[in-house]
Amino acid sequence: MTTNGNPSLHKTSSQKVVVAMSGGVDSSVAAALLVEQGYQVVGLMLRLWAEKDGAANRCCTPDAIADARRVAAALDIPFYVRDYKDFFKQTIVNFFIEGYTKGITPNPCVVCNRDVRFDRLLNEAMQLGGDYLATGHYARIRQTPDGLHQLLKGLDASKDQSYILYTVTQERLAHVLFPLGDYTKDEIRRMAKAKNLPIFNRPDSQDLCFLGNGDYRAFLQRRAPQVIQPGPIRNTAGETLGQHQGLAFYTIGQRKGLGISAPQPMYVLQMDPPTNSLIVGPAEELGRRELIAQEVTYISGQPPAEPMQITAKIRYKARETEAILTPLPQAQAHLVFTTPLRDITPGQAVVFFNNEQILGGGIIKRSN
Repeated sequence: MTTNGNPSLHKTSSQKVVVAMSGGVDSSVAAALLVEQGYQVVGLMLRLWAEKDGAANRCCTPDAIADARRVAAALDIPFYVRDYKDFFKQTIVNFFIEGYTKGITPNPCVVCNRDVRFDRLLNEAMQLGGDYLATGHYARIRQTPDGLHQLLKGLDASKDQSYILYTVTQERLAHVLFPLGDYTKDEIRRMAKAKNLPIFNRPDSQDLCFLGNGDYRAFLQRRAPQVIQPGPIRNTAGETLGQHQGLAFYTIGQRKGLGISAPQPMYVLQMDPPTNSLIVGPAEELGRRELIAQEVTYISGQPPAEPMQITAKIRYKARETEAILTPLPQAQAHLVFTTPLRDITPGQAVVFFNNEQILGGGIIKRSN
């Protein structure tokens, strides 16, 4: 078996790789590694939506674009910028707002990777004559003897980004490279410095790129005030304990900031959008062992033929937990965990693993 986490395994001077550049350390080193390994490399950056009166989208600030141009010049590769502001607004920002309107906690990064980076951007790379699209994700791809592409975790467990890549299909994986998958973040920073790249000490980006100041609550108040409606805080017996400031301000498992008095600590158990109610309860009412996921996809293109033992993550930073995965009709799946989880949150992605291999994932519909 081979991986293209180390792209030298595909080395050929006749192949062109389009690198998704952001002006950051990871994508810059990815481009540098590919140049060294003999590919024809092209840098491509997307200009994404940002509020007119707010800070620029952190993925494409004027400084980030300038940094990416400087790196491309240092590597002597072509560099292009494409305007995706309208598509990003319609596809990602509206999805984010719509999720909170429905009373769920959406994960726009998963949708961005599915619909922007590994769909529109991949197509853009192909139109530029590229054989591959490369990104700075910490993940790996392995091809089996029968030609199947497997998505694997990145070597650096602290930076592994395979969770947000579970929607990348077989067809797309065949044209994707992850040059950083076999390295740690510290190694990448050292490479950037050793190669005299002008961005070696640039800090990592945090939070959602289109939230200018990183405050999603303030963003929703500006862009979707209709979702910020105060309502009752109730316990599972239906008793009113206080008033919340808007369902979008809370998440499953939250304890702080409820503003209620109770004889024992209370946690958010669920949101009830039809009544605009926040349901809370003590810790013993919080844990759930089962969930139903929808919009489920599998890297192989096929669900397992029967229930299987896996590990799963219910959030990007969550720990993997053992579970039994049972595929259901209509692109759904049933997961039963070996131990109760306190923060199974509708709208977040649940991702399925088999050791280092990512099997697939879906969007949490509800917990049981």
